[in-house]
This record gives sequence, structure tokens and C-alpha cells, in this order.
Amino acid sequence: MFGKPLSTTESPIPGLVVFDLPVHGDARGWFKENWQREKMTAAGLPDFGPVQNNISFNDAVGTTRGIHAEPWDKFVSVASGRIFGAWVDLREGPTFGAVFTAEIDASRAVFVPRGVGNAYQTLEADTAYVYLVNDHWSPTAEYTFLNLADETVAIEWPIPLDQVEISEKDKEHPRLADVVAMAPRKTLVLGANGQLGRALRDRLGDAGDVEYVDRTQLDLTSEDLATARRWRDYGVIINAAAYTAVDRAETPDGRVDAWRSNVSAVGTLAAVAARHDIVLVHVSSDYVFDGTSDSPYTEESPLCPLGVYGQTKAAGDAIVATVPRHYIVRTSWVIGDGKNFVRTMAALAEKGVNPRVVDDQIGRLSFTQDIADGIAHLLSAGAEFGTYNLTNSGRPRSWADIARMVFESAGHDPSRVSGVSTAAYFADSDVPVAPRPSMSVLDLRKITEAGFAPPPLGERLADYLTA
Repeated sequence: MFGKPLSTTESPIPGLVVFDLPVHGDARGWFKENWQREKMTAAGLPDFGPVQNNISFNDAVGTTRGIHAEPWDKFVSVASGRIFGAWVDLREGPTFGAVFTAEIDASRAVFVPRGVGNAYQTLEADTAYVYLVNDHWSPTAEYTFLNLADETVAIEWPIPLDQVEISEKDKEHPRLADVVAMAPRKTLVLGANGQLGRALRDRLGDAGDVEYVDRTQLDLTSEDLATARRWRDYGVIINAAAYTAVDRAETPDGRVDAWRSNVSAVGTLAAVAARHDIVLVHVSSDYVFDGTSDSPYTEESPLCPLGVYGQTKAAGDAIVATVPRHYIVRTSWVIGDGKNFVRTMAALAEKGVNPRVVDDQIGRLSFTQDIADGIAHLLSAGAEFGTYNLTNSGRPRSWADIARMVFESAGHDPSRVSGVSTAAYFADSDVPVAPRPSMSVLDLRKITEAGFAPPPLGERLADYLTA
């Protein structure tokens, strides 16, 4: 038991890891660091953020408890005595029913992921079983149980179960065939009725572990947001909600609304995500840049917004970047299901209108289908956390160029579209107009290197118009 270095051993159950702990002893007894965050995370333990420490003291040899799968992670060990531990994967997925067993003394510990059934049998009297958990116990928490005597997993208990002390409650747990597997932590999509929200619904589907809400169902500015959900049950929040009225944001009322939605609410959401170890996916904008660059903006380009909307998006990005597990997905010129530039140009073409369209703003469209696919890829691939530019690929174009592409794809003469400068286009406006970045091209190398190749703009535009 003494003199072992800190080391880890993987088990057949994904995420369940055995730790050998250094124990230092002399004539007086022994000492160990049972939980040492810096060393253990460096050795591969997830930084799971324990909030509660429990001890179960067992008088007699053969005391047997389990098999319980809780909706939180656990780090189990013993302070005195020795146990035979048994773990069964009770999560949805291909390893459902996988079993791992090991003897645990004071020099070993096991990290047990959420949804993995945990059980033990004491091998010595006066055994103190210790466990750290990363959520407070709650009477509303949903557990999953398996019978200790289940014939399918067939755990070889050192002391036969008919010879040991087992609670009546544990004896009544179901066999594996009747176990309701624990679902994964839920994904929450905010802004579900917007263009991107609808595309995310199409991409992620209506599985029971995906929840879609709009502002009427979950107000991020509410004072009770921290308790509005049992947040530990969520693994991912996708924030597709935002204040996007770019010009109205330049008005006194609009400025307040933009900062409330894009900054204050995002700050509250980021605090929830950080506290509960949730992956926060936040959708950003090309408006965080001033458009004066001679080359495409990378994820590391300094933020330099021009107007109120861009300032609020830049502030929101800075907040989200403090969340340990985050993806900031930066887009431009978003096109999806609903009223947008492409639909407007197609309608004008059909009506015989010859539009004047801005030709001194350069960028790429971002179709919501591809934004949703890119977000899903980052999550499923476990890509490195951080900021990713995500637009469609291909040669950058002006708004006027895109309008001509729409006309041509719809069978109309593209020369009907005439170009005009931004200044001339808004010259006669009698309402506040937000400054636009003249160059909105985002560099796509990082998202491509992460394994997602955004489709070319022209290809996606043709598909969109014929859908």
C-alpha cells in the first residue's frame, strides 16, 4: 500500500478510471492526499468540480450496498478498511451493461461517471467508504438502479449475497432487462424559434435529451435563472438567441435592449454554465470587427466593433470566453428559414423589380443548415474549446454580387441588379443607421482543421433556392 506513485488505470467502462494513490506511513500511522485537484487533473481526472463529501461507515464485514447510478459524477475511496467495488454501465449507449470490479483499500480510488451504477461489499470491519460528488443531493434527482443479484452482469461477489446484510430497498431493484437506462445530460437550445434555432431543431431532432425553448419559456434576464432548471442535468447549452436589430440598437431604447440581451443575459448564462460544468455554445457575428482588414479575420484577430450591436456581441464573446468549456461560433450574413436577404431578392426578381444593392461590403453567406451542422460537429467530435469562424466557403462577394447570383439562379437577368455604395444607399434614411463592416470575410482554416468543411456558398445558394 505504501510508496506507490500516483497513477491511473482505465477500465472497460468509458470514463471510469482507477487511481493508485501515494500513501505515506510511519510508526504513527499513514497519510495520503485523497483528493488533490491539480495533480489528479494532470493525471487525467476530469475537473469535475466536487461540491459535497459523504462518508458511509460500515460496522461489519459483508455489508453490501448498490447498485445505484446517480445523475452526478463520484470519486470513491476508503478512509479505513477495504471493499470489493462493482460498477455497471447503466447509461444509454453501446456499453450499457458493461461491468468492472476491483478491490479498493486506502491506496486506491475510482472516478465514477454520471450514470454508471456503483456498488460495494465490505471486506473488513469498520470500513469508512468516502465519496466526493459534484452535485448536491436532491430528492428530485432521477436515479437508475440494478439488482445486486442480476444474472446478466453476474458479479462474482466475494461473499455470497445470501450471507450478507442488504437493505430491503436494494433487494427490490430491477434486473438489467427492466432497467431504464440513464439518458445523457440534456442539450438546451435557446432561441429555438429563430432562423438558426429552427435549423438546430432539424439537425438535432426531437430526441428526449434535447430541449428547445424561446424567451417566453426561459427568460435569460430573469433573476431566478440560476434555479430555473436543474442545471446539473444539462451537458450543453446552445445560445442561438440574440438581439439582432442592428439599426434599432443605435436608438436609446434599442441600445438598452441590445445590452440586456447580448451582454447581461449572456453573463448570467455564462455563470450558470461555468458553475455546472456545462458546454456553452455561443453564436457570434462578423460585427465584432470594423471591416478595415486587408485579409480574412482569424479567430485571434482583435475585436474592434463599430456600432452598438457589434459592441454588445464583442462584450458577450469576452464573457463566454471565461467559461471553461465553451465554443464561440462566429458567423456572418446569416440565411435560413424565414425573411432574409436571399428571399427578398428572389421575390423582387419575380415581381420585376430592379434593386439597388450595396456593393462595397464584402463577405460570405452563412446558411443556418451549415451553422447547425458545424455546431453539431464540434460537439460530437469533442473539438478543442474556443472560438471558431463558421461561414460558407468560396470566393467572397458583395451583397450586390449575391443578389445577381439569386437573380440568375431564379432564371432572371442578373444585370437588373445595380450596385450602390453603403453611404449612398442610406443617404436618405430618416432613422439611425448602424455602421457596417465593409470587409466581413472570416478565415475558415480552424474549423476545417477541426474536421468540418463548410459547403461552398454558390452550391448552398442553389440548393436553398430550389428547396
